[in-house]
Amino acid sequence: MINLSSFIRFHALRTPTRVALSYQGVNISYGELFERITQLAGYLEAKDIGSGDVVGVLMKNSPAFLEIAFAVSHVGAVFLPINYRLAPDEVNYICKDSDARLLFADEELADNDIECPTIVIDSALQSSTLDLSAGCTPAEMAQRAPTDLFRLMYTSGTTDRPKGVMHSYENFHWKCTDHIVVLGLTSETRLLVTGPLYHVGAFDLPGVAVLWQGGMLAVLREFDPKTALAAIQDQALNSAWLAPVMTSGLLEFPQRDQFDLTSMRWVIGGGERTPEQRIRDFSGCFTNARYIDAYGLTESCSGDTFMEAGREIEKIGSTGPATPHVEIEIRDDDGRALGAGETGEICLRGPKIFKRYWRDPEKTKASFFGDWFRTGDVGNLDADGFLYLTDRKKDLIISGGENVASSEVERVIQQLPQVGEVAVIGKPDERWGEVPVAVVVCAEGSTVDFAAIDSHCRANLAAFKVPKQLVLKEQLPRNPSGKILKRELREQLDL
Repeated sequence: MINLSSFIRFHALRTPTRVALSYQGVNISYGELFERITQLAGYLEAKDIGSGDVVGVLMKNSPAFLEIAFAVSHVGAVFLPINYRLAPDEVNYICKDSDARLLFADEELADNDIECPTIVIDSALQSSTLDLSAGCTPAEMAQRAPTDLFRLMYTSGTTDRPKGVMHSYENFHWKCTDHIVVLGLTSETRLLVTGPLYHVGAFDLPGVAVLWQGGMLAVLREFDPKTALAAIQDQALNSAWLAPVMTSGLLEFPQRDQFDLTSMRWVIGGGERTPEQRIRDFSGCFTNARYIDAYGLTESCSGDTFMEAGREIEKIGSTGPATPHVEIEIRDDDGRALGAGETGEICLRGPKIFKRYWRDPEKTKASFFGDWFRTGDVGNLDADGFLYLTDRKKDLIISGGENVASSEVERVIQQLPQVGEVAVIGKPDERWGEVPVAVVVCAEGSTVDFAAIDSHCRANLAAFKVPKQLVLKEQLPRNPSGKILKRELREQLDL
């Protein structure tokens, strides 16, 4: 039967006492997890949630987050994970655009300004949803088709509003299959989950694919270097996905040598080109593990290329070759395929790649060359098929593993009457990878300072999108058609 909860049931029937999740010192078995899923699904049915209904989750990491995700699928509904760092206005846009019927929100994140029927998850419910669904009749598993929508994820792009990425069960199946093959996932895989589960990195890379195999997820509510290192040691964890800022946090933690990290076998990175020194520093800290550079997007459920073992230094700067069911081509602006070593737009094809954006046929059409998805990233393939990421065609800033659409930040800053023109660009940052910088031309007769920009942005945007620096200029560089030349702007500012 096609359903996200079907493989949880499989393991619950065969190895019911085997640990599926670990959270704050408590282990949850496959048998217990499936019981919680079916009972929570009964709660959703009592709320009249069923096939095709969209259910949002605005939560930090916890067993409840995963129980809700599986229960939503169990009744045939659509899972909508939402970045908990977003401002209420941004959350409202996503809920309204997706027609969300219901929102689960952590108590600390529930906001009176959020305009969606909300179920508040307090600290007790984060560890288990059984009290919430007490007395509900366990629901039967809904049968889904490969092309049915399993998840809707909103991602920043080049437009001034996020766009909804539609993930089918087929996309998720092939994503899990590829990651199982490439990473060698088994029932002995014990994965550290410290990145936010609303993100494909934590949920998908390889995330839930570990549960397919009967492995274990050690879930941390939020990233903290000391807590993560202690979890690796105390639970003999052997794998992880870490955003670059998290890897840096572990490597820079002063007491890292006090922890036994010899159980770790691999850590997936990505989101930026990894410097050779970081790979060497990583090897000095995690003596039995390898650092796996990877490349992927929300549109592909993450993880399209992985660096091969033993070739990290030989292929420094590469994110590795494609997974078994992903094809990569480098194409020019007219869609013509380019040869090895030639630089152009990275295009992907395969069953794990999404098919369209939610209610946006124009954006969908512009994002494909036939059945090849145009990533908007620029790179090249070498003669061995290893991918090298060289630039981003889209005006996208990646800060701490989060996508920041420069045009979204520009839209907010432009609301200030003192601002005549604005361009937001990414500035390299040792800790975060990149941080946003606002370059402003003041309106005639006006002036603006950083405090005004900062205050206005914090009231309207997630904190990670707020510019960390303000640059005032008399004019912005433009091409003959009037488009702002951000590449030239970066050169002017030596960024």
